[in-house]
Amino acid sequence: SMVQDQLRDVQQVFASNRAFAGLTADGVVTWGHPGYGGDSSKVQDQLHDVVDVVGTRHSYGAAFAALRCSGGVVTWGHCLYGGDSSPVQHRLRNVRHISATLSAFAAVGEDGSV
Repeated sequence: SMVQDQLRDVQQVFASNRAFAGLTADGVVTWGHPGYGGDSSKVQDQLHDVVDVVGTRHSYGAAFAALRCSGGVVTWGHCLYGGDSSPVQHRLRNVRHISATLSAFAAVGEDGSV
């Protein structure tokens, strides 16, 4: 596999229906179908200091969201199923928890806002 060499010191593996995200000591490594979150190359430079990853699982596409220790959130995958958080990125600060449904993400802030 193209990512085999990057899969060292894996702490956890997360799944969508057709892709995986591995949390390593160095960041996040993804593989699988790009439309289901298998390609994180566009946000790879932001995938460090990650403390949690969640994935959506819609049958037509999926995405992943990574929570960074800074409280920031990084998303990638199919734009219709959570992969594009740019419209709300300004609100994704000081996040303490992220959750996923089949096709969307929710983030809880330090102040309890969603």
